Amino acid sequence: MITSASTAACPPIPFSSKASVGKNAGLIGRRPKAFLLDTPGNPFFHEVLRPDALERLRQLLELDPRIVTPDSFPCLAKDLAEAEVLVGTWGFPVQLAEELAALPKLRLVLYAGGTVKGIARPFLERGIEVVGGRHTNAVAVAEFCLAQIILSNKGYFRNTRMCRRPETAHQLVAYTGSGNYGATVALVGYGAIARHLRGLLRHLHLKVLAVDPTVDSSDAENEGIELVSLERAFEEALLVSNHLPNFPSLQNVLGAELFRRMPEGATFINTGRGQQVDEAGLIEVLRERTDLTALLDVTNPEPPLPGSPLYDLPNVQLSSHIAGVVGNERRRLTDAIEAECKRYLQGEKLQHATRLEDLELMG
Repeated sequence: MITSASTAACPPIPFSSKASVGKNAGLIGRRPKAFLLDTPGNPFFHEVLRPDALERLRQLLELDPRIVTPDSFPCLAKDLAEAEVLVGTWGFPVQLAEELAALPKLRLVLYAGGTVKGIARPFLERGIEVVGGRHTNAVAVAEFCLAQIILSNKGYFRNTRMCRRPETAHQLVAYTGSGNYGATVALVGYGAIARHLRGLLRHLHLKVLAVDPTVDSSDAENEGIELVSLERAFEEALLVSNHLPNFPSLQNVLGAELFRRMPEGATFINTGRGQQVDEAGLIEVLRERTDLTALLDVTNPEPPLPGSPLYDLPNVQLSSHIAGVVGNERRRLTDAIEAECKRYLQGEKLQHATRLEDLELMG
């Protein structure tokens, strides 16, 4: 039952505290005490940690039927001293990280979201395992980019612009691309998303260039990529896809000079961060070069301000930061932390545990 600590500040989570424990609960021999974490008003909590996902976790963990938030933390502090596992998603209360990391029995943080860069350090410095959904979210982004790459190399986006007018809609007049076989694609940044995307691209028989100073020649050979400069990537590739990490030093690194180098009919995809693009420079070049196409899932700010030329330029396709997990894809995140929880309980090595040194390279 929910204890007297469950006040308005300590809301129950959406499963019955009297629900039966399933057949998997005794598989490991114990169910560690666990708590869920959230921030009030967070729209993602119930979209990711759905009732069915919470019930599956409850087969593995003694999941307390109250949510830890900045407001409820004081009334739950005593009970939290028994917590071995914490579970959260986007909306994780970062302001509580230091206090939570000091919990005496805490051993594992399961984060059903993207990068853990903003929350992990206090836990890792105390030897607490942190599992994030960065690799799981990378799958969704890579699939999104794959779809855009296939269409772009066929000339789809420029072709559909021309098909809006009768005089240029004819098959013999409207633009067609080079096709995918043998086309050159450049991946700017070669982290988790770009690596997964490279795997998805293998069956297309593309030439794949990559820009990333942290990748060595041996790794590049194993991945089947050619390491090049930014300038060469933009000069040679018919499609450039941005996957740079979200570092302050990389703000506005993709500017007009690079976009002007792009070949006839080339496409720029941005699923990285809007801050990495000099948008004024990009807009300037897109006005000059109507043959180019920009597919922007991220901008700076998001969405663009009212009156931004990005809304009106015919060779710009905007989307609302949907490359990462959406809808049913969010189940991948909870499936992933459930699998890691089982490994933890069975004493196996975690597949997606975060290391302190990983934080320096995370976007």
